[in-house]
Amino acid sequence: MKMKNLFELLASKTYPGRGIVLGRTADGREAVAAYFIMGRSENSRNRVFVEEGDGIRTEAFDPSKMVDPSLIIYAPVRVLGNKTIVTNGDQTDTIYEGMDAQKTFEMSLRSRRYEPDAPNYTPRISGIIHQEKGDFNYALSILKSADGNPDSDERFTFTYSPALPGRGHFISTYVDDGNPIPSFEGTPVPVAIEGDIDEFTENVWQSLNEANKVSLFVRYINLEDGSWRTRIVNKNRK
Repeated sequence: MKMKNLFELLASKTYPGRGIVLGRTADGREAVAAYFIMGRSENSRNRVFVEEGDGIRTEAFDPSKMVDPSLIIYAPVRVLGNKTIVTNGDQTDTIYEGMDAQKTFEMSLRSRRYEPDAPNYTPRISGIIHQEKGDFNYALSILKSADGNPDSDERFTFTYSPALPGRGHFISTYVDDGNPIPSFEGTPVPVAIEGDIDEFTENVWQSLNEANKVSLFVRYINLEDGSWRTRIVNKNRK
C-alpha cells in the first residue's frame, strides 16, 4: 500500500474513534508512538489523559458527570522493560501481564475479544514497540467481530521488523462515523512520520475533528539510550 500523509488522512475523517500510530522518525534515531481518543457522548468526552508511572491513564475530567467507567477508564500506555504497550482499553494490562509471564504479544491477547458495546462491537486495537540493541520493531493487533456479527471473532496481528525511517502505521477502531459505527477494515495504513515531537503532536491534534477529539498522547523514544519525551494534549483542561 502506498504511504499516506497521516495528517490529511485524519482530517478526512469525522470520527475514526480511537487510533494508534507506531513508527520511526525520518532520521532513524527515535521510535514514535501516538494514541488518541475521541467521543460522541458526554460520558466519552468527559476524559483527560494523565501521566501514571512510565505510561498514562484516562481519568474523568468531571467525576460528577461520569456515568459508566467500564470501557473508558483504563491505562492506554504501559512500559515493560524494553517494550512500550499502547492500546485502546484495559487489554493494556492483559498484554503487560502476559508478556511479563513470557507469553508473546499475540498469545497475551488470546483471552480478549472486541468490546461488549452492541451494536458497535468496538474493536480492541493494540500496539507494541520492542527495542533491542539500538533498533526496534513494532506490531499492531486488532480484535473485531465478523462484520458486526458477535458470534465470531476475527484476530489479526501485523508485525514490522525492522522499523523503517520516516515510516509508520496507523490503525483505528472505526472506518469513520456511522450508526452502527463501522469497524476498521483492512490492514494498518502506512503513513509518513514527519517532524519533531512538537510538530508531530500539533499536526495530529489539529487534524482531528474539532467536535469529537478528546485527548492525544505522543512519545518519542531515543533508541540510543532508551530515554523518551512525552506530549499530552487534552481538550478538557484542568
